[in-house]
Amino acid sequence: MSHLPQIKIPATYIRGGTSKGVFFNLTDLPEAAQVAGEARDKILQRVIGSPDPYGQQIDGMGGATSSTSKTVILSKSEQPDHDVDYLFGQVAIDKAFVDWSGNCGNLTAAVGAFAISKGLVDAARVPENGICVVRIWQKNIKKTIIAHVPITNGQVQETGDFELDGVTFPAAEVVIEFMDPADGEGSMFPTGNVVDELEVPNIGTFKVTMINAGIPTMFFNAADLGFKGTELQKDINADAATLERLETIRAYGAVKMGLIKDISEAAARQHTPKIAFVAPPTDYQASSGKQIAGSDIDVCVRAVSMGKLHHAMMGTASVAIATAAAVTGSLVNLAAGGGERDAVTFGHPSGTLRVGAAAALVDGQWTATKAVMSRSARVIMEGMVRIPGDTF
Repeated sequence: MSHLPQIKIPATYIRGGTSKGVFFNLTDLPEAAQVAGEARDKILQRVIGSPDPYGQQIDGMGGATSSTSKTVILSKSEQPDHDVDYLFGQVAIDKAFVDWSGNCGNLTAAVGAFAISKGLVDAARVPENGICVVRIWQKNIKKTIIAHVPITNGQVQETGDFELDGVTFPAAEVVIEFMDPADGEGSMFPTGNVVDELEVPNIGTFKVTMINAGIPTMFFNAADLGFKGTELQKDINADAATLERLETIRAYGAVKMGLIKDISEAAARQHTPKIAFVAPPTDYQASSGKQIAGSDIDVCVRAVSMGKLHHAMMGTASVAIATAAAVTGSLVNLAAGGGERDAVTFGHPSGTLRVGAAAALVDGQWTATKAVMSRSARVIMEGMVRIPGDTF
């Protein structure tokens, strides 16, 4: 029996924010994968090591968590006044699908640097020293993102002293602006309400703020779900019944947000919407052992990604947090103490993060102009990734 040899694809393995992913230049992919479809999905799954019924992704680049089962495809932008088109694929770990329904805010921190290093940004826009402003078109959600990438001696500067909770070592700071962060088309609040009642059969009825900003997200009061808001991964991720309950709530919320028509569709759309819960600021110990003082934060937030409590906070969910906090009366705003605010410091399992957003009530509709946060990124490895020739 003959077997096709492996093929090699140029790739770069990068940490962006508190995530890691495999980055590709579109033109480096096999021709069949340069367009959306089955071949592309199969190639990306094989690169990451999915589907893996063992849930470990041993035979691929994935790290067996939602934060490390990620792929990015970049190309010169087809949009006016943009430098690079950014397409994100969230690869399921134990199932055979790639979710293209949303963005990854953490990996956004690495998009500008990759684009510069691969010549996707015109050389005239890259200073010898200073900050390169990279205009990114996020193809999944059709939004503009601006990345401010530090440059030293004409090269991307990756090292620095910026510290990001959830990442062990410091690096150079990358400021990211999410322009008009309301996700998709239509209202930032899909039901028109800042707070809704969500009825979940056999589980309960809950107050919820459902927002399309950064990524579609549902915010609940931690206490209503039986949580404190200071939980770490170990407190939730080993409890199958709790995870199943949260996924059921997420599925009914997805229907109410208009993202799916029936709860049965939620299994094939795990990346969006996110489910999160908030609580007033309180002292707790982060996963690193660092003590977080309630007086140093405005609100506690925990979020679930791809069926598990996230070890820190998704970048896009951070945008949702900042935007919701800026909307008077939302559950995030109320947990943070209420009132008007243009920034919020929230506590997550790995530590804290400060994010800013501007929101205003215009003609009875809440709108957001942008959200801003700082992240960092670092190339871990670059070269060739190999996959069996019969993958696609």
